[in-house]
Amino acid sequence: MSENNTIGIVAPQTAHFNEPLTLKSGAALSQFDLVYETYGTLNADKSNAVLICHALSGTHHVAGKYSEKDKYPGWWDNLVGPNKPLDTNKFFVIGVNNLGGCHGSSGPVSTNPATGKPWGSEFPIVTVEDWVNSQARLLDQLGITQLAAVIGGSLGGMQALQWTIAYPDRVRHALVIASAPNLTAQNMAFNEVARQAIITDPEFHGGDYYEHGVVPRRGLRIARMLGHITYLSDDAMGEKFGRKLKDSIKYSFDVEFEMESYLRYQGDKFAGEFDANTYLRMTRALDYYDPALAYGGDLSKTLSQVKAKFLVLSFTSDWRFSPARSREIVKALLDNERTVSYAEVTAAHGHDAFLMPDEHYHAILRTYLSNIEVGGNHAK
Repeated sequence: MSENNTIGIVAPQTAHFNEPLTLKSGAALSQFDLVYETYGTLNADKSNAVLICHALSGTHHVAGKYSEKDKYPGWWDNLVGPNKPLDTNKFFVIGVNNLGGCHGSSGPVSTNPATGKPWGSEFPIVTVEDWVNSQARLLDQLGITQLAAVIGGSLGGMQALQWTIAYPDRVRHALVIASAPNLTAQNMAFNEVARQAIITDPEFHGGDYYEHGVVPRRGLRIARMLGHITYLSDDAMGEKFGRKLKDSIKYSFDVEFEMESYLRYQGDKFAGEFDANTYLRMTRALDYYDPALAYGGDLSKTLSQVKAKFLVLSFTSDWRFSPARSREIVKALLDNERTVSYAEVTAAHGHDAFLMPDEHYHAILRTYLSNIEVGGNHAK
């Protein structure tokens, strides 16, 4: 990758909030921290800010590297940077680690100010609505009254949608990618199996495993392996692994197939860097999100007050967040005569396609983002 389109070296920042935040559950955080990163420069009238909302296992580290020695850049580095589809020569991009996360923002692994110990099981359940409200607090602190755009894939797309509902005057454009207005029963079932794998791990200790100096690694491995299967399409799995053997058949329960080796690697890697309590809360937030619930299940009524323009994007091979779910959002917006562009990208990667540097997908994003005006009194 040439130097002219990479972010380069970046550093996270921490925003502290002393004003209490009341959560949807009724619980309240008396104070909290949000860790975030920014890329590009905020313009004079602060009209070029773009918020990126992360998915289940994402973080604030969206692009760039922390040092030259880092092997991998941020999780959406192929999209964000100078002259990339989300061009940091034009936009001021913000990535934030959500509440309940395990990468610096207040969450189960962080210190409970009331006890001086990790929150553990006592950290409250958080929702998509809570995340968006806390993100709005961060924008307030940064002096940004309106976003040029909010962007997210999967669970991040739900946050982007929620932004337009909760703060209609603070968002000009919403890019909702590989997402849905709520989870299907099947998706909720996958989440429950993943949670049970963690909760029933003997090392879980009711969520207070920090005090025991252990990690429910086995449960987290299985949860990630299950999730990973659902993020890929059958075609992608077939093309990448097929039925290839690691070696000759041994007639055992050790790793025999390349697919098994891959899943175990992904599970081990994830269990070594992600917090189980955070995983439980992220999947629960997915389950709970259903903005139409307050409107008798009518998504059109739910979106009647939104003002943002939308790009809704789905992928043909994504069976976890199928194109039909994206079209539900599109229909509800059209019912309200809102401006919405829709693209269904032919891609073989399944749900993970939103993370891939697919040429067609990136061309759509580049075109849409290039038409967002910033600066002066004509920002739209």
